[in-house]
Amino acid sequence: MPLWLELTVRVVAVVAAFLVLPLVIGQIEHKVMAHMQGRLGPMYAGGFHGWAQLVADGIKFVQKEDVTPREADRAVFRLAPVVALVPYLLALLVIPLGPGDLVGQPLDIGLFFVLAVVGVGVVAVLMSAWASANKYSLLGGLRGAAQLLGYELPLVLAAASVAMAAGTLSLPGIVEAWRPWWLLWQAPALFVFFVAGLAEIRRPPFDMPIADSELVFGYLTEYTGLRFAFFLLAEYVGIVVIAALTTVLFLGGWQGPFGDEYLGWLWTLLKVFAVSFVVMWFRVAYPRLREDQLQRLCWLVLVPVALGQLVLTAAVRVALD
Repeated sequence: MPLWLELTVRVVAVVAAFLVLPLVIGQIEHKVMAHMQGRLGPMYAGGFHGWAQLVADGIKFVQKEDVTPREADRAVFRLAPVVALVPYLLALLVIPLGPGDLVGQPLDIGLFFVLAVVGVGVVAVLMSAWASANKYSLLGGLRGAAQLLGYELPLVLAAASVAMAAGTLSLPGIVEAWRPWWLLWQAPALFVFFVAGLAEIRRPPFDMPIADSELVFGYLTEYTGLRFAFFLLAEYVGIVVIAALTTVLFLGGWQGPFGDEYLGWLWTLLKVFAVSFVVMWFRVAYPRLREDQLQRLCWLVLVPVALGQLVLTAAVRVALD
């Protein structure tokens, strides 16, 4: 296959996943929350099981007026939704769906690259908060910056434990080195990574930068129409990215119980959807934390657990070598 054609196919595949998977996750969340909380509305749109609810939401966003506050920094205000989306698109580029060529662009430092670009997402929060010229937006942005100080370190430490165990920063290499007993050995790192990942994408119970009961809608207060829809899409892409990273690092990626590598992509998707379901479950089951509670959780629980996991992993590696 010519190089230009291969690159085109890879780009189209990544963009398709970027556009389709978050919409599927959004539709599933509608149904999961409807069942868990007894919500009737999302079960009726379009007839059978409310299949058209997501379509109705999309039409609603398109119809809404696009408003830019008079006192806003217009350039930064309009750029923020794009900055929120792009890091997750770049992250999907290096996350493997299956063995072989089922990855947008394999990198030897794929794990480092993903953690670096995902961390840029908080810049969009700060941009939207400052540019909105709204006190509630600014408070939401300050909360987002405070969260960054708490979750970023345990997230990196948990990922470092897996990289140390596998002996590589390549995401396909980590999957190939994975063994089922990692589920026990790396369980503390899995807990730390998942909880810190929820804080990274600002999902409940760590949605303090939005906190609709306190800050109207936080850093998104002044956004309407398609710009708000882009932030919403970024949230769901974030769920996909965190679920995919959790799958690749801790759940064996495309490895299934039957060892059939031809269906590896299917096992990856099933695991991603399973982890995404847990993310939705947390939203329904747990109340929002205060900002000080998040800091205490990160610095007094997650960081010590992650450091302990690193020591354990280093000891095991020395013993095995």
